[in-house]
Amino acid sequence: MIVPKAVLCSQLPDGVGWLKVTMFPGAVGIDLARMFDTAVAHLKDSTRLIVDLRGNTGGGIGGLRLMSYLTPEKKEVGYSLTRARKEKGYARENLPRFGQIPSHKSTLLWLALRYGFIDKSILVVTEGFGPQRFQGHVVILVNEHTASAGEMVAAFAEENNLATIVGTKTAGRLLSGTTFRAGLGYIVGLPVAAYLTWQGELIEGKGVSPSVNVEMTPAELLAGEDRQMQRALEVVREM
Repeated sequence: MIVPKAVLCSQLPDGVGWLKVTMFPGAVGIDLARMFDTAVAHLKDSTRLIVDLRGNTGGGIGGLRLMSYLTPEKKEVGYSLTRARKEKGYARENLPRFGQIPSHKSTLLWLALRYGFIDKSILVVTEGFGPQRFQGHVVILVNEHTASAGEMVAAFAEENNLATIVGTKTAGRLLSGTTFRAGLGYIVGLPVAAYLTWQGELIEGKGVSPSVNVEMTPAELLAGEDRQMQRALEVVREM
C-alpha cells in the first residue's frame, strides 16, 4: 500500500505559496506539526497562500498547527461536546482547553493524564505564533471528499474571515470518536462527542459550503484539467 505524504508545498509565481495537506495523521500530530513548520519556513517569502484540502479525509488534532499559522493571535477554534456535558449544562469558555501541540513525544504521557480521564468536551484554541506574510491573503480548496479535521480547518477559516473557501461543499463528517477493543482482535470505533465551531455551528451532516463554488467533472479530471486550482489562483491574486 502506498501511503501519500501528509504535507506538500511549493512556491508558485507572483509570491503565491501552495500547501497541500492530504491527511492529518497522529492523534496529537507532533510529527505533522513539524511538517507544517518546515513547509511554512519554505514558503516564508509567500505573500499569498493556497491551502489544498481536497480529498483530505481528516485525522487527529494536528490541524491545529495549520490553523495557528492562519492567524497571529490565540483564537478559539471550536469545541467537542458530549451528551453528558450538554445535559449537565456548560459554559463553552470554561471547558478544558487544548491550545498547544507539544514539541516532544515525551509529553504524551502528561497529555494522557490530563485529558484521558475527563469528559471529552474540550475547547480548541490556536497556538498564537504571530504574523505571517500570507495572513489575510489565503484561499482554501475543498471538495466533497474533504472531511473531519479538514472540515474543522475550513470552518475555522471561514468563520473568522481568514480565508476564501473555493471548491465544492465538504462531506459533513465531523464527530469526535474513540475506539474500544471488542475482543478476538477486533476494534470498534464510535462517536463520543459532537463538534461545534466557536459560534456554535454543527458541521456533522451539513458540511462547509465554499463562497466560490467550482464544480469538477470526471472528463476534466481525466484530461488533467484543474478548474478549481485555476479559480483559486485567480481569487488569491486578486486579494
